[in-house]
Amino acid sequence: MANTVADFVWQRLQEWGVRRVFGYPGDGIGGLIGALARTEGAIDFVQVRHEEMAGLMACAEAKFTGEVGVCIATSGPGAIHLLNGLYDAKLDHQPVLAIVGQQARTAIGSHYQQDLDLQSLFKDVAGAYVETASAPAQVRHLVDRAYRIAKAERRVTCIILPNDLQVAPMEQPAREHAMTHSGVGIEMSPVVPDTAALTRAAEVLNAGQKIAILVGAGALGATDEVVAVAERLGAGVAKALLGKAAVPDDLSFCTGSIGLLGTKASSDLMQGCDTLLMVGSSFPYTEFLPKEGQARGVQIDRDPGMLGLRYPMEVNLVGDAAATLAALLPLLAEKQDRSWRETIEASVASSHEQIRGMALAAADPINPQRVAFELSSRLPDQCIVTADSGTTSVWYARNLSFRRGMMGSVSGTLATMGCAVPYAIAAKFAYPNRPVIALVGDGAMQMNGLAELITIAKYWRRWADHRLIVMVLNNRDLAYVTWEERIQSGDPKWESSQVLPDVPYAEFARSIGLEGTRIEDPEQVGPAWDRALAADRPFVLDMVTDPNVPPLPPHITLKQARHFMGALAKGDPEAGNVLIDTARELVGSILPSKK
Repeated sequence: MANTVADFVWQRLQEWGVRRVFGYPGDGIGGLIGALARTEGAIDFVQVRHEEMAGLMACAEAKFTGEVGVCIATSGPGAIHLLNGLYDAKLDHQPVLAIVGQQARTAIGSHYQQDLDLQSLFKDVAGAYVETASAPAQVRHLVDRAYRIAKAERRVTCIILPNDLQVAPMEQPAREHAMTHSGVGIEMSPVVPDTAALTRAAEVLNAGQKIAILVGAGALGATDEVVAVAERLGAGVAKALLGKAAVPDDLSFCTGSIGLLGTKASSDLMQGCDTLLMVGSSFPYTEFLPKEGQARGVQIDRDPGMLGLRYPMEVNLVGDAAATLAALLPLLAEKQDRSWRETIEASVASSHEQIRGMALAAADPINPQRVAFELSSRLPDQCIVTADSGTTSVWYARNLSFRRGMMGSVSGTLATMGCAVPYAIAAKFAYPNRPVIALVGDGAMQMNGLAELITIAKYWRRWADHRLIVMVLNNRDLAYVTWEERIQSGDPKWESSQVLPDVPYAEFARSIGLEGTRIEDPEQVGPAWDRALAADRPFVLDMVTDPNVPPLPPHITLKQARHFMGALAKGDPEAGNVLIDTARELVGSILPSKK
């Protein structure tokens, strides 16, 4: 039985199914930490190096398991540190519960040390439910409601617990006025549109001759259904970044990623289609979708607020992706004319060759695309891959070919730096029997990845499969921002803001009991992956790569080409062979279309 409020909190969360919490201790949550120890391992406490990492790990737990991720932080600065990870969860529609400490109830509002208005601080990120406990009998319904809302609505919720309340004797609500008696449990059933709505959607799709399907994170559990619909309609399937694992890349009609990080095949699919089916995606870059009026549209999403937001759809269906597609499939007619499918397959084959050629092109010293390309054929079955924001997410999107059973994720809508390593750690805790690979830029690695290697060193022996590989693209540059400045603003690289120190990442890994190696020869990239995948402990690959290999979108506008040429004309310090060759390619791809 629970003796204190804090004891009750963990007992109740255990009844909800919580088995893990990510966090960092402090006096603002002293009562909760003491009570967590008294659970005797029923709920595992994962000690991170910084509270932001706890938020990111909770988000990743939700992404990879579909369950509510839980994180905890002390009052004041610890609570503030959680915010970035919680916003990552909010913007990617992930269920996360944050538990934060607060000063004693008698000190609140007195300008006391670490006395912050946490209710206001968390109101935006945890707007679905954020409440401060003031009495023991209140805590039961706070826990139940916060967890239930996070689970059902896939949103962030927050409970604020003053430190004196945590150690107070627990009291259950009395059977009297102004008391509420909440309970544990929720049965989640998939939502399916009614027959009339499905019939309208089928009419649009059956009328189309050139159908494109775009899938996102909402389709991750609907692989079979997406493939079945695509086969019946003779459609091509493009993938938003968070939906990379939704459809296997080895299917002949899967065009791969779309958008700034996407393939030419996906771009051609969208520009050539007459009908668009969007499933579980909030893909934001509308310039990569069909032109308005070009295509009729059907969208499926469980969140009504995301429907019709990116493209003016003709039929908007509120529903679970798998269940809705399964209900829609019998209403769809088999496309007899397969010429559109044949066009898609030819485009996909061409894109694969283009990506291979770009990956094997010479660079100084290593082409970063080759690092991902060499990994692709070596990806172990059932592996989980995480990628950071920056150029690593480009190579993750384009160069890795996912097979069935693999998982992967990035910080999607927030696109925060520093997510890949904490995501990978959370993945290992959720699936200790599966190999995990984190693709990290050196900027993100210096931001927080090095510190979280310490977390890996602390816990790796607990994982049945010890393979956790952290690959660092060591190009000594904040390369994606550098390219954004060149292409978007026409400004040359400014070394004061962009150049990073060359850090011996592998040496640091070895100094804390992990393995690692530094690679500077392109011919050693493949063997280095082999060595890391065969290692008996976590491994850091320090890949010394060329910052001047461009992470360009599949199509460049004339304006972007002009900006790039202007940046070179202004004296870009890196204006060597790679940049000059890129300039020639851009001019060659733009000018003929303007004749």
